[in-house]
Order: sequence, then C-alpha cells, then structure tokens
Amino acid sequence: MKDGSLLIIFTKNPEPGLVKTRLAASIGNEKALEVYETLRGHTALIAEQVAVNRTVFFSHFLPASDIFFTADFNVDLQVGHDLGERMLHAIRRGFQQGFKHIVLIGTDCYELSTAIIESAFTALDHSDAVVGPARDGGFYLVGLNKLLPELFLRRQWSTSEVLTETTNILRNLGITYMLLPLLSDIDTFDDLKQSKLWRENE
Repeated sequence: MKDGSLLIIFTKNPEPGLVKTRLAASIGNEKALEVYETLRGHTALIAEQVAVNRTVFFSHFLPASDIFFTADFNVDLQVGHDLGERMLHAIRRGFQQGFKHIVLIGTDCYELSTAIIESAFTALDHSDAVVGPARDGGFYLVGLNKLLPELFLRRQWSTSEVLTETTNILRNLGITYMLLPLLSDIDTFDDLKQSKLWRENE
C-alpha cells in the first residue's frame, strides 16, 4: 500500500427520493435507487483493488451498515454548504493527516476502473493535479498534490462549464495537470440507456 496516497470517495446516503433525482424523474425513485446501489457497488469493487488508503465520505449521516463498511475503507462525513466546500474539506483533512497524493472520486461513473484510478495516482508523480473529464462537461475525478482552495470555492457546480473552468483555474494558478480518459456519469435516463450498465441488464 502506498502510505502517502489517499483515495477519497464521495457517496450520497442511499435513500429513495434523495439520490439520482434526474434519473428518478424517468424511472421512479425505487429503480433510481437500485441503479445508484449498483453504481456504489461498482465503485467499492474497483476502489478496494487500488493499493492506497481509502476514506468514504457520506453526504448526510453515517449509517448503521453499508457496503463500504469493510476493513478496506475508513468512513467519515462530508462537511460544507455546497459540493465545492465539501470536497475542499475532505481533501484538506487528507493533507492534514499527512497524505501527499490525494484523489477524489464520486459514485456515479460505471466506466471508472481500477486502472484509471491507478493512472491518476501515477499522474500525480509527474504533475501537481489530475482531472478525469466527464462527457457532461464536469469531472468524475480530481487529484492533487497540494491544497488549492481556488479550485473549489465560489464555483457553480452541475453545469457543462465545470471542466473548462477547472482547467482554466489550474492554468491561471500555474499548476501542472494531466487529463484522464473521457468517461460518462449516469445522471439521466439517456445516460443510463447509453451505458454498459443498461446493456448488461437487457
């Protein structure tokens, strides 16, 4: 295990009506929850094979039991008013704990693999930042060697400009960065229909 490396995983507490709301508008809350649980299971599977420290941050509360409650994962709670503040808090905690390379992912990307996460940590051996671009204009992964509050604060999230704005901020700060392969999150019914997850269940 790479002691200086930390993988942070952001997950929402899996409750019907509170996860995958755009997807639920098309397929209902229960089906949307099933999809989200599948995505969480996939994320746990690929993450536990990466030889780094791992901490899962829950959105609202620490449940009594969960798929991430194993010896492979530490657990914590997200803190902040918006996504940017929550990501910054989690990454700051990691650096305060002494980690040198920190990668943060969510639980929305069925195309994400162990190999891609490993390549993110490898990228941090050569650059100060790494970003995994998502097809909707956001990102599915961000990794840093040092804390960059400008990357997270006073940002508008869930727009098609998030990735472009992120790389612009990195360039303006003079931060070297690498981009990973372009992948798709599953947030809408169209995303689901175009995904490998949909084909596997046909």
